Amino acid sequence: MNPTIKLRKTETEDRDLIWEILQQAIERRRKDGSTQWQNGYPNLETVESDIAKGFGYVLTVNGDIAVYAALILNDEPAYSNIEGAWLSNGEFVVVHRVAVNEKFAGQGMAKELFDHIEDFTRIHGIQSIKVDTNYDNIAMLKILESKGYSYCGEVVLSDGVRKAFEKIII
Repeated sequence: MNPTIKLRKTETEDRDLIWEILQQAIERRRKDGSTQWQNGYPNLETVESDIAKGFGYVLTVNGDIAVYAALILNDEPAYSNIEGAWLSNGEFVVVHRVAVNEKFAGQGMAKELFDHIEDFTRIHGIQSIKVDTNYDNIAMLKILESKGYSYCGEVVLSDGVRKAFEKIII
């Protein structure tokens, strides 16, 4: 039987598990030799802020949280100063803080997350999805390539330069 996979907003009671999942991802990035997420961000306050602002989303498999991500509409100040060019100037969803629960690692859940984010974007009549990642986050770079995201240039976030990507949805 196929599992039931859903994208839903986070709830306050998800906080501790989401923080645990982010800590797992921070440790995976460190073991991979990455500089991303190694300076105290994201942290528990980030999770609490995402939940409070309605940015936090989880992909669940039969009710279990498999992936966490922040989805932010039209708001990433760093994106207004891209070294390069975005594909569009319309409304967009920003994807930040993608973290896969270790229980679901290697099962294609991050790709599944992006499928659900595309559906979410389409349903809400939003033009595109914008995302950035560290130059050494090979797994995310491969996912973005496989999902048809276009490399648009570089953006500078608080913890460094990131590769920026966009996919037109409608």
